[in-house]
Amino acid sequence: MKQVEKSGKTVEEAVEAALAELQVTRDQVEVQVLEEPTKGLFGILGGKAARILVIVKDNPVEKAKAFLAGIFERMNIEKIEIEASKKEDYIVINFKGPDLGVLIGRRGDTLDALQYLVNLVANKNSKERVRFILDVEGYRKRREETLGKLAFRLAEKVKRKGKDVVLEPMSPHERRIIHTALQDHKEVFTYSEGDEPFRKVIIAPKK
Repeated sequence: MKQVEKSGKTVEEAVEAALAELQVTRDQVEVQVLEEPTKGLFGILGGKAARILVIVKDNPVEKAKAFLAGIFERMNIEKIEIEASKKEDYIVINFKGPDLGVLIGRRGDTLDALQYLVNLVANKNSKERVRFILDVEGYRKRREETLGKLAFRLAEKVKRKGKDVVLEPMSPHERRIIHTALQDHKEVFTYSEGDEPFRKVIIAPKK
């Protein structure tokens, strides 16, 4: 955590000096006043300067980007763009570049593992938790559409044959997509079964 102690004739003067040294803006720091300034005799002799401590706030997004940049360097992945954008209650970090399939992995396994690590690292010692979703050039949106279509296709199979259909093991996020897609279906319902990482969705006919 970056911090600096400064003195000045006034608290504001000391703060400005600290911001200049740290190269940050006022909203990026916390200021602790260690000593208020005092006037000396006749306003000249024996006065004390203001003394403050300025602490740079944790920035989870910058921590996430720095962590990812280090990972990509060790993986020898070059020419990759890292873009962060705020959604409703989470931050999406999207990667752009050539040949990034290695970051996705089989059914998004590598991307999910990387996302888990980023959430741990970026939120360490932070007062407010920020949720991160990692994506590679819209992969998650395409995967969501694919799973939605799969859910309805299998629901028709369940309705036609009257038997349960067990899907392959999925991450919590992907299971949630299946459950959400079929939550209002009139003839089937869904539930999950098993232990992580082998937990599966079952689509069953309503009796």
